[in-house]
Amino acid sequence: MKNKEWKVVTLILLLVLSLTACAPGPNTAEKTPDEDGHIAGFISGLWHGFISPVTFIISLFSPNVRIYEVHNNGGWYNFGFVLGAGLFLQGGIMGRRKVRKK
Repeated sequence: MKNKEWKVVTLILLLVLSLTACAPGPNTAEKTPDEDGHIAGFISGLWHGFISPVTFIISLFSPNVRIYEVHNNGGWYNFGFVLGAGLFLQGGIMGRRKVRKK
């Protein structure tokens, strides 16, 4: 490899390593009930994802509001959250339709 190629490969590896260092750790509250005995599932994740833009703005001003429920059932809650956020932000209600040109 040439000197320039090594620099590019090294830069890409450093970028990937930096991004993996930003990954969150495990959720120790996962699959444990909250103080009311509730564990959030798919439907709660869907709803929390859907209202996440509004919840985020409120969370900036209130220390009691979070956009993500840590007492959840794991993968299904996460799937619902991402699906709900995607419906609101890009794919559904607020999404733009592509206009076909004839």
